[in-house]
Amino acid sequence: MDEPTRRAVATAREEFPTAAALDDVERGRVVFGFDGYLDRVREIVADRIDPDTYEGLSTIAALGDRVADSVAADSSLTFEWLQHGNRTGGHTCHLARAFGTWSFDPVMVGMYGDPVHDTFAAEFDAYELHSMGDPGITDAVEFDDGKLMLTEVGDTMDLDWDGLDERFGHDRLADRLDGAALLGTGYWSETPGLPDILDGLRELWGDIADPPSHVLVDPGDVRKLDAEGLRAGREAIGRLNEVTNVVVSSNRAEAGVLADAYEGEKDRSFEEAAEVVESVFSPTWFVGHGVDRSVVVAADGTDSVAVPSVTDPELTTSSGDHFNAGLGLALVNGLSPVTAVVLGNAVAGHFVRTADQPSLAEIRAFVDDYDEKF
Repeated sequence: MDEPTRRAVATAREEFPTAAALDDVERGRVVFGFDGYLDRVREIVADRIDPDTYEGLSTIAALGDRVADSVAADSSLTFEWLQHGNRTGGHTCHLARAFGTWSFDPVMVGMYGDPVHDTFAAEFDAYELHSMGDPGITDAVEFDDGKLMLTEVGDTMDLDWDGLDERFGHDRLADRLDGAALLGTGYWSETPGLPDILDGLRELWGDIADPPSHVLVDPGDVRKLDAEGLRAGREAIGRLNEVTNVVVSSNRAEAGVLADAYEGEKDRSFEEAAEVVESVFSPTWFVGHGVDRSVVVAADGTDSVAVPSVTDPELTTSSGDHFNAGLGLALVNGLSPVTAVVLGNAVAGHFVRTADQPSLAEIRAFVDDYDEKF
C-alpha cells in the first residue's frame, strides 16, 4: 500500500465512526432517480464438456480473441450463455438497496413498469417507489476482469425536464426533495436529456425550503453519447453546482472518454484525466473509480487511493454503483473527499467479495483491515 493510500485510510479511520459509535451516522431521506433496470446475470460458456459440465469464458480478453478469430476467418460466431439469476439494477435500485440497508429512507423515482413489475414491488415494498415508465433490460455477462452489459434501454431515453413534470410533477419532486439528505441521479448515457433535468433542478432549488446539500451525478458509459450531446451537457453540472454541491462520479474508462471529448485525445494518467473533467464540469468534486485506484479532485487538490485487489470476485456487476453508495454515505455525513473515496472503495470491495450489501459495521471493519487486503 503506497503512502498516499496509507494517509487516506488513516484519515478515514479518524473520520468514520468506530464500531461502537455507528449510531452517530447521519440518516434520513435520500432520493434517487430516474432509471430502473432488470438485470439478468449471465455467463458465457467457453467449452461444453457434457450436458452437466462446462468451462466458463473467464475474461473479456478471451471473448475478444474469439471474436477476432471469427472475423479473421470471415465466419459467423455462436456463444452459449447461461443465466444465473435476476436482479433489479440501475442507479436508483443499487443505491436505494444500499441506503436501505443502512436504515435510511430511500425514495425511488424511476422506471419500474406500469403497473410496477413484480420484481421491483417485491424487493422495494418497504420503500417509497414511484414509477414513470418501463424499465430497461440488461444482460450482465460476468468475467474475472470486468463485465459486458447488453442493454435494452427503457423509458429513460426520452426523459427530459418537461417529461419529468408530465410523468411525476415538479411540485411533487420538490416535496420529496425538501428535507432530503441527498439526491442521486444516473445515468446521462441512458438519459440524454439529463443535462436538461439538471438545469430544471437548478431552477427548482430556490422553491425548496430545505433542499439536499449534495447532488450525486453518475454519467454512466458516456461512450454512447455523441460529441454534440457531450458538448451540450458540459455546462449543466456547473450551473447546478452554483446552488448546491454537485459531485460527479465515473469509472476510469469514462473519465478518459470525457477528458478526450473535451480536451482532445492524448495519453493521460487517471489523475490527469480526472483533473481535466473537473476543470470542464466545475463540480464540487469529481471522483473517478477503478479496479486498482480511485481518485478525487476537489478544491484542495487531487487524492489517489489504491484499491485492494480481489483475485476471485463473487460479483462485479454494479460495483461502480456500490462505490457511489459509499461515496454518498460520506457526503451525507460531511466527510472529507479522501475519506469518501476510501468508503467508496470499502463498500464496492465488500460487494465484489460477497455479492451482498455491507452493513455499517462491515464498512468500518473493511476500513480497519484495509492495509491487510493488499
